[in-house]
Amino acid sequence: MTTGEPEPQERRFDHAEIEPAWQAAWDDEDVFRIDDEETDPEYVLAMFPYTSGSLHMGHVRNYTITDAYARFERLRGESVLHPMGWDSFGLPAENAAEERDTNPREWTMQCIDSMKDQLGSMGFGYDWEREIATCDPDYYQWNQWLFQQFREEGLVDRRAEEINWCPSCETVLADEQVETPDGSSGEGGVAGEGICWRCDSVVETRELDQWVFTITDYADELLEELDGLDGWPANVREMQRNWIGRQEGDSVEFDLSTGDAVEIFTTRLDTIHGATFFAMSPGHEVVQRMAEAPEEYPEVAEYVERAEAAGDDEDLPETSGAFTGEYAVNPATGEEIPVYVADYVLEDVGTGALYAVPAHDERDHAFAEEHDIPIQQVVEPAEDADASADEIDVQEAAYPEDGVLVNSGEYDGLGSAEAREQFVDVFDGEHRIEFRLRDWLISRQRYWGTPIPMIDCADCGYVPVPDDDLPVELPEFVHTTGNPLDAAEDWKQTSCPECGGDAVRETDTMDTFVDSSWYFLRYCSPDLDDAPFDSDRASDWMPVDQYVGGIEHAVMHLLYARFFTKVLDDVDLLDGGPGSDASGTSSGPWSDGVREPFRNLTNQGMVLGEDGNKMSKSRDNGVSPQRIVDEYGADTARLFIMEAAQPEKEFAWSPEGVESANQFLQGVYELATRVADGDEFGDDHGDVADYVEREIDATAATATEEYEAFRFNHALQSTRELVSLLRRYADRDDAASEPIEQGIDVVARILGPVAPHVAEEIWSLLDRDGLLAEAEWPAAEPPADYEIAQRLVENTREDVRDIVDVADIEDPQSITVAVAPAWKHRAIEIATNADGDVVGAVMSDEELRQKGNEAADFAKDLAGEVEAIDEHLSPDEELAALDRAAWLLRDEFGADVEILHAEDAADDLASASEPGRPAIHIEE
Repeated sequence: MTTGEPEPQERRFDHAEIEPAWQAAWDDEDVFRIDDEETDPEYVLAMFPYTSGSLHMGHVRNYTITDAYARFERLRGESVLHPMGWDSFGLPAENAAEERDTNPREWTMQCIDSMKDQLGSMGFGYDWEREIATCDPDYYQWNQWLFQQFREEGLVDRRAEEINWCPSCETVLADEQVETPDGSSGEGGVAGEGICWRCDSVVETRELDQWVFTITDYADELLEELDGLDGWPANVREMQRNWIGRQEGDSVEFDLSTGDAVEIFTTRLDTIHGATFFAMSPGHEVVQRMAEAPEEYPEVAEYVERAEAAGDDEDLPETSGAFTGEYAVNPATGEEIPVYVADYVLEDVGTGALYAVPAHDERDHAFAEEHDIPIQQVVEPAEDADASADEIDVQEAAYPEDGVLVNSGEYDGLGSAEAREQFVDVFDGEHRIEFRLRDWLISRQRYWGTPIPMIDCADCGYVPVPDDDLPVELPEFVHTTGNPLDAAEDWKQTSCPECGGDAVRETDTMDTFVDSSWYFLRYCSPDLDDAPFDSDRASDWMPVDQYVGGIEHAVMHLLYARFFTKVLDDVDLLDGGPGSDASGTSSGPWSDGVREPFRNLTNQGMVLGEDGNKMSKSRDNGVSPQRIVDEYGADTARLFIMEAAQPEKEFAWSPEGVESANQFLQGVYELATRVADGDEFGDDHGDVADYVEREIDATAATATEEYEAFRFNHALQSTRELVSLLRRYADRDDAASEPIEQGIDVVARILGPVAPHVAEEIWSLLDRDGLLAEAEWPAAEPPADYEIAQRLVENTREDVRDIVDVADIEDPQSITVAVAPAWKHRAIEIATNADGDVVGAVMSDEELRQKGNEAADFAKDLAGEVEAIDEHLSPDEELAALDRAAWLLRDEFGADVEILHAEDAADDLASASEPGRPAIHIEE
């Protein structure tokens, strides 16, 4: 696109004027409202925002992606469900209220009002009648009701748990809410090694009585159905697989010289004869007991103290550890092996203890080398393995593969798999399946969340709050340290629903991930007052067809939402649904009820600052969305974001890119005003108009394909190219108004999902009926030969440029282009169908034999490149395609252009031409 001088002021749009006007028009016409009676609408959803007070560019990108896709589907005639709500519970609001001497509700509602205004200014097309806020008692009463349903299903437990405790937030954290210092979630669940996902404080370990959802009951299904989620990114599915962490193996007990019998879990029981030491995690109960007796175990006590401080004052190397002075008896050999406490043994993996076989495990090998522990090989490669036994030196590196046993007494020569099967019985073991996944601990010792609907009675124990007494609403906020609900005495003291005696309310609130585990269902019936959602409607409308949100929720939110959906199906709140393919045959995870919530998932990439770093307050590299809207308008911001990269890719904010997006939109608007104002155009409908119309149809088809594939940037790039072509065409003396108007019409509809305000303004300028937001998507199909013809044109234009550059032609006067003769097309057809002997096949054709050496030489050339020959047009079709595009060469070089058949061209030019690669002669 050539921007040139700024357009006259009267032919530029004023975003401050048009954007509010069109937003009001959409509201007046209820464009984005969906009727409850719709059947299986296209459900497009962005992860709802936490109510932090203002939108950042990450929000804007997420919501622009979903809004563009929702508008696209609506233009294609789909009924679209595109709702918005607020993830409005959580500790940050509580902290903000403390800092501002207010209460969390007041702060949260102010944030909602502010963010809703910002969303409105961006022109996002939501059905606001479906708005929800998780802090509304009308919403969270159903958290409480669902808690009771889960409890009746045996999926709720209260038990003493060793938990992650954030001393700064003064609350429990789920394993998934403990991060490593580099910010990755779900990896820091060991005391002292993780930090709080909210405040970055080092997480401690405590033991408290806690409420849990037994998500592990669904571990197998959560894992198995990942394979059916082919609309999800592969890395997200892999993250969930790793977090669930299914391992099939065997447990065996080792007797320690302390008198303890310690259970281990291993997937490689075949290697037990090679165990040369025993290792336990710093948090293992036996190690903890040793650490409490420093006079007897000084090295253990010192090491455990270091391990608990790791991540704060120091980082321990993976090979760090301490000899306990104790020994374990290897049940396979009867030998005593030393017992170590080792940092690489994880408390929450397996049993927190293992027998170590340095010869066949890389981490065991590294530890053994560091601590000078013997290495004993007990498995060597089988005969059919890639490596031979002579090539393996376990003193240098571990050999972790299966094979055949050696140095294993009477079991030598046994295959690894068979050995594992036998050893379970030989060593009194147990074969079982282990999961890394732990039950979901939902208790939080804070105020701003859903009160857990249980009552503690001294006589009856824990008793559920009756359904008729729900919701249990939060009392007035009390400014205090610790849990404010503990300080709300009047609220806390109650009577037992069963015996009527004095009792105390549960003062823990629910993890806010409970709120977001089913909110997408509430959108189906947000005003329903006798159930969390209309089951029939939800079963029809679910799953969400397109879900968009950050990769940071790949484990926590998505895993919990999947768990909730499965339970809701099992308790008959969901049933059936659109789990079928186009033929109506049941398929995928939705074939037996709605058991998965999200059919397709997109994780949008980050918006980086101009410095290439993640936008953040600490780096002072953020860009205010409101400032961009005020200065350039929402459409400019939306267009730049969607053009910059594919949704899942990160990109850096660029003022130049924003300016370019604005100038492009102004250019489209200016061209539309030329049509609307009746500027003088001709009525030519020759080759040039045909070329333009073909490009219009091709752009519409490309945009459709790219929007469907979520490659918005590709669709927008093709639209820029079309606008540039239209502007060039409009500046010609022989330009006709009809192709220009047709092109602007198509451009407006393609831009409608991304830059809806400007597109509506152009639609109005063109005097089209109704709103563009309710119009039809352009349904043009490019001609069947479009791609081949376009390749021919572009190759020819590039060849002309090369000749001009190489020959240093400053002012070409004429350009002659000759297409290949028919006989060369015939030769290629024969060559591509020849069985080996290309030259023989070509020269066996009587017509071609008459061409003599010319045909033979051409056949020899074809023989070396027959596999690489592209599909090509006939001579007449090539001539027609180049005729249509000749004006591009004339405009670019200012020269006369002539397109000829080979028989009408000079002999030397005709002989140089080939199908798909015409010959070119340029005169100065």
